[in-house]
Amino acid sequence: MKQEYFVVVVAHSLRGRLRRIHIPHQAVYAILAFALLGCFSFFGFVASYARMAWKVANYNALKREADNLRTRYESLENVVSQKNDQLASLQLYAKEVTIAFGIKQKLEGPADIAAEGKLVPSFAESVQDYDVLEQANLLMLAGKSSRRLSQLNAEPTIWPVEGHLIMSPYGQRTDPFSGEGAFHKGVDISAPTGMGVRATADGIVIHAEWVAGGYGRLIVIDHGGGLQTYYAHLSKIYVRAGQEVRRGDVVGAVGSSGRVTAPHLHYEVRIGGAPVNPYRFLARAGGFHPEPEKKDFPF
Repeated sequence: MKQEYFVVVVAHSLRGRLRRIHIPHQAVYAILAFALLGCFSFFGFVASYARMAWKVANYNALKREADNLRTRYESLENVVSQKNDQLASLQLYAKEVTIAFGIKQKLEGPADIAAEGKLVPSFAESVQDYDVLEQANLLMLAGKSSRRLSQLNAEPTIWPVEGHLIMSPYGQRTDPFSGEGAFHKGVDISAPTGMGVRATADGIVIHAEWVAGGYGRLIVIDHGGGLQTYYAHLSKIYVRAGQEVRRGDVVGAVGSSGRVTAPHLHYEVRIGGAPVNPYRFLARAGGFHPEPEKKDFPF
Protein backbone atom coordinates (compact mmCIF):
# COMPACT_ATOMS: atom_id res chain seq x y z
CA MET A 1 0.00 0.00 0.00
CA LYS A 2 1.34 3.39 -0.94
CA GLN A 3 2.18 5.67 2.02
CA GLU A 4 0.13 8.86 2.34
CA TYR A 5 1.98 12.12 2.59
CA PHE A 6 1.68 15.87 2.42
CA VAL A 7 3.21 17.79 -0.49
CA VAL A 8 4.93 21.08 0.22
CA VAL A 9 5.75 23.18 -2.88
CA VAL A 10 8.70 25.54 -2.60
CA ALA A 11 9.22 28.17 -5.38
CA HIS A 12 12.53 29.97 -6.01
CA SER A 13 12.00 33.72 -6.20
CA LEU A 14 14.62 34.33 -8.93
CA ARG A 15 14.83 31.23 -11.04
CA GLY A 16 11.16 30.39 -10.85
CA ARG A 17 11.82 26.75 -10.20
CA LEU A 18 9.40 24.71 -8.18
CA ARG A 19 10.42 22.06 -5.76
CA ARG A 20 8.13 19.54 -4.16
CA ILE A 21 8.80 18.16 -0.70
CA HIS A 22 6.96 15.03 0.38
CA ILE A 23 6.27 14.87 4.14
CA PRO A 24 4.69 11.63 5.45
CA HIS A 25 1.63 11.94 7.62
CA GLN A 26 3.39 10.08 10.44
CA ALA A 27 6.14 12.72 10.57
CA VAL A 28 3.63 15.55 10.81
CA TYR A 29 1.72 13.76 13.56
CA ALA A 30 4.96 13.06 15.43
CA ILE A 31 5.97 16.74 15.24
CA LEU A 32 2.54 17.79 16.51
CA ALA A 33 2.74 15.26 19.35
CA PHE A 34 6.19 16.53 20.39
CA ALA A 35 4.94 20.12 20.27
CA LEU A 36 1.93 19.25 22.42
CA LEU A 37 4.16 17.39 24.90
CA GLY A 38 6.51 20.38 25.05
CA CYS A 39 3.60 22.70 25.80
CA PHE A 40 2.42 20.45 28.64
CA SER A 41 5.97 20.26 30.03
CA PHE A 42 6.40 24.03 29.85
CA PHE A 43 3.10 24.72 31.62
CA GLY A 44 3.97 22.07 34.23
CA PHE A 45 7.32 23.75 34.90
CA VAL A 46 5.66 27.16 35.19
CA ALA A 47 3.04 25.78 37.61
CA SER A 48 5.70 24.04 39.71
CA TYR A 49 7.78 27.22 39.89
CA ALA A 50 4.71 29.24 40.90
CA ARG A 51 3.91 26.77 43.70
CA MET A 52 7.49 26.87 44.93
CA ALA A 53 7.52 30.70 44.92
CA TRP A 54 4.22 30.71 46.85
CA LYS A 55 5.61 28.30 49.45
CA VAL A 56 8.80 30.37 49.85
CA ALA A 57 6.71 33.52 50.36
CA ASN A 58 4.60 31.75 53.00
CA TYR A 59 7.73 30.44 54.72
CA ASN A 60 9.28 33.91 54.88
CA ALA A 61 6.05 35.34 56.28
CA LEU A 62 5.88 32.61 58.94
CA LYS A 63 9.54 33.15 59.82
CA ARG A 64 8.98 36.87 60.31
CA GLU A 65 5.94 36.16 62.46
CA ALA A 66 7.94 33.64 64.53
CA ASP A 67 10.73 36.19 65.05
CA ASN A 68 8.19 38.79 66.19
CA LEU A 69 6.57 36.30 68.58
CA ARG A 70 9.99 35.32 69.95
CA THR A 71 10.83 38.97 70.60
CA ARG A 72 7.51 39.53 72.34
CA TYR A 73 8.01 36.36 74.39
CA GLU A 74 11.42 37.50 75.60
CA SER A 75 9.99 40.90 76.53
CA LEU A 76 7.11 39.28 78.42
CA GLU A 77 9.55 36.90 80.13
CA ASN A 78 11.54 39.86 81.44
CA VAL A 79 8.35 41.55 82.67
CA VAL A 80 7.19 38.35 84.39
CA SER A 81 10.58 37.94 86.04
CA GLN A 82 10.40 41.48 87.43
CA LYS A 83 6.83 40.95 88.63
CA ASN A 84 7.80 37.68 90.33
CA ASP A 85 10.64 39.41 92.16
CA GLN A 86 8.29 42.17 93.29
CA LEU A 87 5.68 39.62 94.38
CA ALA A 88 8.27 37.67 96.36
CA SER A 89 9.36 40.86 98.13
CA LEU A 90 5.76 41.77 98.96
CA GLN A 91 5.07 38.26 100.29
CA LEU A 92 8.21 38.46 102.42
CA TYR A 93 7.22 41.81 103.91
CA ALA A 94 3.66 40.55 104.49
CA LYS A 95 5.02 37.54 106.36
CA GLU A 96 7.27 39.81 108.43
CA VAL A 97 4.34 42.07 109.35
CA THR A 98 2.25 39.01 110.23
CA ILE A 99 4.92 37.72 112.60
CA ALA A 100 5.78 41.15 114.05
CA PHE A 101 2.21 42.09 114.94
CA GLY A 102 0.96 38.65 115.92
CA ILE A 103 -1.68 38.40 113.21
CA LYS A 104 -3.32 34.95 112.95
CA GLN A 105 -1.66 33.74 116.12
CA LYS A 106 -4.99 32.90 117.72
CA LEU A 107 -6.99 29.73 117.23
CA GLU A 108 -9.66 29.99 114.59
CA GLY A 109 -12.98 28.19 114.88
CA PRO A 110 -15.92 28.04 117.30
CA ALA A 111 -15.97 30.36 120.29
CA ASP A 112 -15.19 27.58 122.77
CA ILE A 113 -11.97 26.70 120.89
CA ALA A 114 -10.91 30.28 120.13
CA ALA A 115 -11.22 31.14 123.82
CA GLU A 116 -8.44 28.70 124.67
CA GLY A 117 -5.83 31.36 123.82
CA LYS A 118 -3.03 31.74 121.34
CA LEU A 119 -1.83 28.95 119.13
CA VAL A 120 1.65 27.75 120.09
CA PRO A 121 3.76 27.38 116.91
CA SER A 122 5.46 24.09 116.12
CA PHE A 123 9.22 23.70 115.78
CA ALA A 124 8.96 23.66 111.95
CA GLU A 125 6.85 26.83 111.98
CA SER A 126 9.34 28.51 114.28
CA VAL A 127 12.22 27.65 111.94
CA GLN A 128 10.21 28.92 108.97
CA ASP A 129 9.45 32.18 110.76
CA TYR A 130 13.13 32.56 111.62
CA ASP A 131 14.09 32.06 107.96
CA VAL A 132 11.52 34.65 106.88
CA LEU A 133 12.79 37.18 109.39
CA GLU A 134 16.38 36.50 108.33
CA GLN A 135 15.52 37.12 104.68
CA ALA A 136 13.64 40.28 105.63
CA ASN A 137 16.64 41.45 107.63
CA LEU A 138 18.88 40.87 104.59
CA LEU A 139 16.55 42.94 102.43
CA MET A 140 16.57 45.68 105.05
CA LEU A 141 20.37 45.64 105.17
CA ALA A 142 20.56 45.80 101.40
CA GLY A 143 18.12 48.71 101.36
CA LYS A 144 20.00 50.63 104.04
CA SER A 145 23.31 50.02 102.31
CA SER A 146 22.10 51.08 98.86
CA ARG A 147 22.74 54.78 99.43
CA ARG A 148 26.14 54.19 101.01
CA LEU A 149 27.22 51.65 98.38
CA SER A 150 26.23 53.96 95.56
CA GLN A 151 28.94 56.32 96.74
CA LEU A 152 31.61 53.59 96.80
CA ASN A 153 32.88 51.15 94.18
CA ALA A 154 29.39 49.80 93.54
CA GLU A 155 29.63 49.47 89.76
CA PRO A 156 31.17 46.24 88.34
CA THR A 157 34.44 47.19 86.66
CA ILE A 158 36.61 44.05 86.97
CA TRP A 159 36.42 40.47 85.70
CA PRO A 160 35.14 37.97 88.27
CA VAL A 161 37.84 35.40 87.29
CA GLU A 162 41.16 35.41 85.48
CA GLY A 163 41.28 34.29 81.86
CA HIS A 164 38.81 36.69 80.22
CA LEU A 165 37.61 34.04 77.74
CA ILE A 166 33.87 34.04 76.95
CA MET A 167 32.69 30.50 76.17
CA SER A 168 28.97 31.21 75.80
CA PRO A 169 27.62 34.72 75.12
CA TYR A 170 24.66 36.67 76.45
CA GLY A 171 21.40 36.43 74.49
CA GLN A 172 19.55 33.95 72.33
CA ARG A 173 21.19 30.55 71.74
CA THR A 174 20.45 26.81 71.40
CA ASP A 175 20.20 24.88 74.66
CA PRO A 176 22.62 21.90 74.36
CA PHE A 177 20.39 19.73 76.56
CA SER A 178 17.02 20.30 74.86
CA GLY A 179 18.21 21.46 71.43
CA GLU A 180 15.63 24.26 71.55
CA GLY A 181 16.06 28.00 71.55
CA ALA A 182 16.80 29.53 74.95
CA PHE A 183 17.72 32.94 76.31
CA HIS A 184 21.10 33.03 78.09
CA LYS A 185 20.84 35.59 80.90
CA GLY A 186 24.58 35.98 81.42
CA VAL A 187 27.97 34.94 80.08
CA ASP A 188 29.99 31.77 80.69
CA ILE A 189 33.64 32.54 81.41
CA SER A 190 36.22 29.80 80.94
CA ALA A 191 38.06 28.92 84.16
CA PRO A 192 39.36 25.73 85.83
CA THR A 193 37.79 24.20 88.91
CA GLY A 194 38.97 25.83 92.13
CA MET A 195 39.95 29.21 90.66
CA GLY A 196 38.93 32.07 92.93
CA VAL A 197 35.82 34.06 92.02
CA ARG A 198 36.01 37.75 92.91
CA ALA A 199 33.26 40.25 93.68
CA THR A 200 33.22 42.72 90.79
CA ALA A 201 32.03 45.62 92.97
CA ASP A 202 31.31 46.56 96.57
CA GLY A 203 28.06 45.18 97.92
CA ILE A 204 26.07 43.04 100.33
CA VAL A 205 25.75 39.28 99.85
CA ILE A 206 22.03 38.49 99.78
CA HIS A 207 22.27 34.86 98.68
CA ALA A 208 25.02 32.27 99.18
CA GLU A 209 23.81 28.68 98.87
CA TRP A 210 22.70 25.94 96.49
CA VAL A 211 19.83 26.75 94.10
CA ALA A 212 17.82 24.02 92.40
CA GLY A 213 17.04 24.32 88.70
CA GLY A 214 20.40 24.88 87.05
CA TYR A 215 22.49 27.48 88.89
CA GLY A 216 23.98 25.06 91.41
CA ARG A 217 25.94 26.88 94.13
CA LEU A 218 25.03 30.53 93.65
CA ILE A 219 26.17 33.83 95.14
CA VAL A 220 24.10 36.99 94.61
CA ILE A 221 25.57 40.36 95.59
CA ASP A 222 23.46 43.51 95.87
CA HIS A 223 25.34 46.69 94.94
CA GLY A 224 22.55 49.15 95.66
CA GLY A 225 20.38 51.10 93.24
CA GLY A 226 18.77 47.90 91.94
CA LEU A 227 22.12 46.55 90.64
CA GLN A 228 22.97 42.91 91.42
CA THR A 229 25.58 40.40 90.21
CA TYR A 230 25.18 36.60 90.04
CA TYR A 231 28.01 34.02 90.31
CA ALA A 232 26.80 30.48 89.52
CA HIS A 233 28.03 26.85 89.23
CA LEU A 234 30.52 27.35 92.08
CA SER A 235 32.39 24.50 93.74
CA LYS A 236 32.82 26.40 97.03
CA ILE A 237 31.24 29.41 98.72
CA TYR A 238 33.39 31.54 101.05
CA VAL A 239 30.80 34.13 102.15
CA ARG A 240 27.43 34.12 103.89
CA ALA A 241 24.22 36.05 103.36
CA GLY A 242 24.34 39.48 104.99
CA GLN A 243 28.12 39.81 104.66
CA GLU A 244 29.56 43.00 103.18
CA VAL A 245 32.20 42.51 100.47
CA ARG A 246 34.57 44.79 98.59
CA ARG A 247 35.57 44.82 94.96
CA GLY A 248 38.18 42.11 94.35
CA ASP A 249 37.29 40.02 97.43
CA VAL A 250 37.30 36.27 96.72
CA VAL A 251 33.77 35.06 97.44
CA GLY A 252 33.87 31.53 95.99
CA ALA A 253 35.60 29.06 93.68
CA VAL A 254 34.85 27.99 90.10
CA GLY A 255 33.12 24.63 89.73
CA SER A 256 30.56 22.64 87.77
CA SER A 257 27.61 22.47 90.16
CA GLY A 258 24.12 22.63 88.71
CA ARG A 259 23.16 22.08 85.07
CA VAL A 260 26.49 22.24 83.19
CA THR A 261 28.72 20.10 81.00
CA ALA A 262 32.13 21.43 82.09
CA PRO A 263 33.63 23.72 84.76
CA HIS A 264 33.14 27.46 84.20
CA LEU A 265 31.69 30.57 85.85
CA HIS A 266 28.24 31.79 84.88
CA TYR A 267 28.21 35.57 85.50
CA GLU A 268 25.10 37.78 85.38
CA VAL A 269 24.40 41.45 85.91
CA ARG A 270 20.82 42.46 86.74
CA ILE A 271 19.30 45.91 87.03
CA GLY A 272 15.90 46.12 88.67
CA GLY A 273 15.65 42.34 88.60
CA ALA A 274 16.04 42.14 84.80
CA PRO A 275 19.23 40.64 83.31
CA VAL A 276 21.35 42.96 81.14
CA ASN A 277 24.33 42.28 78.89
CA PRO A 278 27.46 42.06 81.10
CA TYR A 279 29.70 42.96 78.12
CA ARG A 280 29.44 46.68 78.76
CA PHE A 281 30.84 46.19 82.27
CA LEU A 282 33.48 43.60 81.29
CA ALA A 283 34.67 45.69 78.37
CA ARG A 284 35.64 48.51 80.74
CA ALA A 285 37.96 46.12 82.56
CA GLY A 286 39.75 45.26 79.28
CA GLY A 287 41.16 41.93 78.18
CA PHE A 288 37.98 40.79 76.46
CA HIS A 289 38.70 37.65 74.37
CA PRO A 290 35.53 35.97 73.09
CA GLU A 291 35.94 32.37 71.94
CA PRO A 292 34.27 31.21 68.69
CA GLU A 293 30.61 30.62 69.48
CA LYS A 294 29.89 27.32 71.23
CA LYS A 295 26.70 25.65 72.41
CA ASP A 296 28.13 23.52 75.22
CA PHE A 297 27.07 25.49 78.28
CA PRO A 298 23.43 26.08 79.19
CA PHE A 299 23.88 28.70 81.90
